[in-house]
Amino acid sequence: MATLRDIRRRIVAIKSTSQITSAMRMVAAAKLRKAQNAIIAARPYAAKVAEILQNLAQAERYSFVHPFFEERPDVRNVLLIIVASDRGLCGAFNSNILKAAQYYIERRIPDEFPKAKTHVIAVGKRAVQFFQRRSDWLVLSLPDVFGRLDFSTVLQIAPRVGDGFISGEYDRVYVLYNEFRSILRQEVRRKQVLPIETAHQEEHRDAGDYIYEPSRAEILEALLPQYVNLQIWSALLESHAAEHAARMVAMDNATTNARDLITSLQLEYNKARQAAITKEMLEIVGGAEALRQS
Repeated sequence: MATLRDIRRRIVAIKSTSQITSAMRMVAAAKLRKAQNAIIAARPYAAKVAEILQNLAQAERYSFVHPFFEERPDVRNVLLIIVASDRGLCGAFNSNILKAAQYYIERRIPDEFPKAKTHVIAVGKRAVQFFQRRSDWLVLSLPDVFGRLDFSTVLQIAPRVGDGFISGEYDRVYVLYNEFRSILRQEVRRKQVLPIETAHQEEHRDAGDYIYEPSRAEILEALLPQYVNLQIWSALLESHAAEHAARMVAMDNATTNARDLITSLQLEYNKARQAAITKEMLEIVGGAEALRQS
């Protein structure tokens, strides 16, 4: 049975842990607010670029064909951009994305493309550590990007993706990440980056005839690299916000559990202390009775 001193030490240690997890929850909440604002600011631009791109692609589908739209029937190489976090203490955030990555690499992609070999770009320290043990898949490692997330990370990934697709080094490019749905909900999502998927003609029709300056083909040529950049950037922003949401919830749960444990230990301490006092009183009474009889 634990002594009173042991229980007191445990209570003090758990109180210290509770203070740390509470502080981490507040830090994660502040960072989540910034990350949410970044997503809200980026979404309208990304949506408008996608809309313009779809209209231009439909209008130019016969006169202008860009390699980014090329659907290759014989897929031999698949590139998977896997986005995890740099740090832990965020619940099942990293384990969910890494389990999904392993599932896609070992089962889903071989089912979809039996002849394909998978290549991986790992973003985030946890993803890099996971795939360093599987170096035959890894083609690019980008650890420590979420401490100060900026667009330069995209510029390290996108040129390699675009050039690799055009040269035929990769036939399909996907990004796998945690999508931020709400503070309590993050979902693993796989999004196709290349080839760019075009909607059916009846779903994307121009509301009228437009005059383009310069030509539609030139605008499309300029927009396509930006579109690829935006697909990767939006995945990084979504994952960044999802990470902070997951950490906030995990630290909140940890703080609640610590307080519950302190309450339980305090009750145990009181019972042990009461038992010790009762034992001492019985010993005193027994000693007094022995003296009286003698």
